Amino acid sequence: MGHDWDLTTDVVVVGYGAAGAAAALEATAAGAQVLVLERFAGGGASALSGGVIYAGGGTSVQRAAGVEDTPEAMLAYLEREVGDAVTPETLRRFVDESPAMIEWLRGHGVPFGASLCPYKTSYPNDHFYLYYSGSEISGAFRDIPAAQRGHRVKGRGTSGKKLIGPLTAAASHLGVRVETMTRVTRLLTDSTGAVIGVECHTLRAAPGRIRDRYTRMAQVAAKPGIYYPRLRRALERRLARMERRYGTTIRVRARRAVVVSAGGFIANRDMVRQYAPRYRGGLLLGTTGDDGSGIVMAQQAGAAVDRMDNISAWRFLQPPSAFTSALLVDADGRRVIDETRYGAAVGHTLINEHEGKGWLLADDALMRTAIGQIGKQGTWFQRGQFEAMRRTAVRGGTLEEVAAKAGIDARGLRATVEAHNSAIDSGAPDPVGKPVEFTTMLRTGPFWLLDVGVKPSLTNPCAMLTLGGVLVNERSGAVKSTEGSDIPGLFAAGRTAIGLCSKSYVSGLSLSDCIFSGRRAGRSAAGERVPALDRTTAEGN
Repeated sequence: MGHDWDLTTDVVVVGYGAAGAAAALEATAAGAQVLVLERFAGGGASALSGGVIYAGGGTSVQRAAGVEDTPEAMLAYLEREVGDAVTPETLRRFVDESPAMIEWLRGHGVPFGASLCPYKTSYPNDHFYLYYSGSEISGAFRDIPAAQRGHRVKGRGTSGKKLIGPLTAAASHLGVRVETMTRVTRLLTDSTGAVIGVECHTLRAAPGRIRDRYTRMAQVAAKPGIYYPRLRRALERRLARMERRYGTTIRVRARRAVVVSAGGFIANRDMVRQYAPRYRGGLLLGTTGDDGSGIVMAQQAGAAVDRMDNISAWRFLQPPSAFTSALLVDADGRRVIDETRYGAAVGHTLINEHEGKGWLLADDALMRTAIGQIGKQGTWFQRGQFEAMRRTAVRGGTLEEVAAKAGIDARGLRATVEAHNSAIDSGAPDPVGKPVEFTTMLRTGPFWLLDVGVKPSLTNPCAMLTLGGVLVNERSGAVKSTEGSDIPGLFAAGRTAIGLCSKSYVSGLSLSDCIFSGRRAGRSAAGERVPALDRTTAEGN
């Protein structure tokens, strides 16, 4: 059917997180006129994140910190983490371009720091900005030269806002137009199936007071609403009512292409239940906009999806760094995993192999060390999580006593500790492969069992985000159809698409993939020209 266009541009970008900002910047640099359509005020989950970029192979930040790294070592590590999520050629390209990616970000005003974190942690405090953000020092990777590759953007607190702020400011300076409070509802195609625009529901014509109120509520729904699901749901209902009352429908023409970078689907409980029912009880790491709408719209236009059942669940055990020497056990008292592994590997194993149940065992000496460390090593939220675990922990003079209090198998726990101590005594390898420098005898009562299971918790949540999405052509970022061909005029990036972290997540790999895939999609979209056709025959799909 024919329709009128309310706005026209070369490239439409849907969603304004890190991937959308990268796409907008690159499309603009390639000479395209860009319009970003953003459901709220911008930033997305990237602004809520820790602002960690996974990069290596000899970045300028690594060199300034005295860290030696090579592309070969980085590639060897990522080959095991990334697996078959992307092709070897794509992974090689990401590694080779990694140092230049840091310079690209710096060139757009993103600040980095070269202060090196000296201990194992899930996220460094404000003194440190380069750290081991994955499992590089764990037993399973000891044959690969380890290097700190977690480049935390420099800024106080969780520094995702220090990533998004400069990128969007740079885009604005270059002339990128942004329509906020505009929710894309469907992709528009022509009779050949090419995507030629989008339909939106927008508050652009609403009174200023309504727009201000909407923006404030959306900010609260994002954070602190991320920690208070009831508050978020209540605000979402109010936001929806405002959209219905004050919103209007517009259609935006894309002369060249549409880039969908609208996040994942962790905020869509129905989709999570459909694709990954095991993953429940966690902190939904995203905004209201991470509702899967970008993925669904692409599917309606014929897109193929993959790995929709893969959700990353983060159960971090450090800080304090002393807990690298604790033992993570299940309800049978058995070891779960090398305790130095990255939190997503720990969470995945707990959920998929141990019904989400786990306890961290420490003896009195180890616990005293941990208590002494947390104040210096932890950020405010890490200190809060530690204190929550400490308050709910159980103690016992013997292993049997503490096991009984926690409700786990006492004989299994005794056998686990004896095997662990015996390996240290004899010089044998740790039973689950933990490096010897992180092993310590556990034998001084009272013993502590700290609950690190995956369940709803305000003070010690298990953060979760989705890793699946639409399939893309890895050379261009073009969305692949269910038949395997590129859908003309449609590109995807970030967590809307399959990318580097879609198999196994480590800190910084998602944001790095957002920048990598967003830049790719932006460049390609700027050069994409939908075959000449009668634009008045466009159809909504």
